[in-house]
Amino acid sequence: MAVSAATAASNSTQLERDARQINSDGHKVAPGEIAIGVIIGRTSEFFDFFVYAIASVLVFPSLIFPYVDALTGTMYSFALFALAFIARPLGTALFSIMDRRYGRSVRLTMALFLLGGSTMAVAFLPGYEQIGSYAAVLLGLLRIGQGMALGGVWDGLPSLLSLNAPEEKRGWYAMIPQLGAPIGLFVASSLFAFFLATLTTADFLEWGWRYPFFVAFAINVVALFARLRIVATPEFQEMFESRELQPASIRETIRFEGRVILLGAFAPLASFALFHLVTVFPLSWVVLFTQQAPVRFLVIEMIGAGFGVVSILASGIIADRVGRRTLLGVSAALIAAYSGFAPQLLNGGDMGETIYTIVGFILLGLAFGQSSGVIASRFTPARRYTGSALTSDLAWLVGAGFAPLAALFLSSNFGLLAAGAYLLSGAACTLIALGLNKEMGRRMG
Repeated sequence: MAVSAATAASNSTQLERDARQINSDGHKVAPGEIAIGVIIGRTSEFFDFFVYAIASVLVFPSLIFPYVDALTGTMYSFALFALAFIARPLGTALFSIMDRRYGRSVRLTMALFLLGGSTMAVAFLPGYEQIGSYAAVLLGLLRIGQGMALGGVWDGLPSLLSLNAPEEKRGWYAMIPQLGAPIGLFVASSLFAFFLATLTTADFLEWGWRYPFFVAFAINVVALFARLRIVATPEFQEMFESRELQPASIRETIRFEGRVILLGAFAPLASFALFHLVTVFPLSWVVLFTQQAPVRFLVIEMIGAGFGVVSILASGIIADRVGRRTLLGVSAALIAAYSGFAPQLLNGGDMGETIYTIVGFILLGLAFGQSSGVIASRFTPARRYTGSALTSDLAWLVGAGFAPLAALFLSSNFGLLAAGAYLLSGAACTLIALGLNKEMGRRMG
């Protein structure tokens, strides 16, 4: 059911009314501003994501699980880390109902405040020494809150970019939302590196690690207004009411687009598996199995994130020349090859770790840069909004949710080569999905 202007106005938040006032004063939103809104929004999401991920390695094992050894505590932390990916589809379902009943701005406002609030609340989390096992319960509940919020922050802006992209520039526009990942990682890593470098270990574990979680709330407020600045535009509302970006029933979407959702979720698995194997997992390996200071590897990851930004930008140019399906297939094959020598690099000292990270981020950027293009471009207009969200939820759950836990478990029990085999399985899934989906090949090529 389309939402009329009157209904949208009655459901507006104060932030949306402020954003709409800017537009009514003659400031028409250009495609470049849509891109900025998308980048800011995705950066806030990934910043929350990486702040929690880094703390899962550096803080939670000793704060929440001090009664077990460091390896077991880290695996427990990664198990809690996975809860967000399990909760994400539930968040999509609940916030989709809110979207249909109260409007997109209400959904987006509530989801971003839940995301920022859940992340900031971690900063006040007491440890095991204060409340015992309830600390892990509270952390798990906050992680579920993050996951549900991530299911609700889907605003359709990446789809809006895709719909407005010229035929010859679709690859370029598809990569724009993905820039938020390396930017979010860079900011999160730099904050943790700063506190690790300037504080004693005792001070860092007592209070220093909490500051990045406070920053998350402020970033989410900025992201909220940046998104509402776009959502409140007449152009966006017109597309919404013409059903090009209208939320459809989840049951209806699965019924008519189930095959698209399934294949779309498996197509980017190579990049989604690599995503955690060059960010979260290697940090845990360095902390647990080497004598190197964590701050050093965080700096390496910041450098890798820079290469990731350049590689994502390059993916847009390459995809527009050779086709997104071709780029995804070639990058999956390269990731498969990388999985064969990556373990030796990660275990190869300072230089090996640096090469592991930089090469990994380059390959990640090429593949991950076009994963949103796979998701957004394949649905019928009436179900693109909901279908894209469901596909993203499933892809993250299958490809990334358990990746740090699986990689750490395999490598600690069977050696780093087992982690390489895990990455190889993700690349194989991508190649199989691309091979099966000939229709996707025709649409993307």
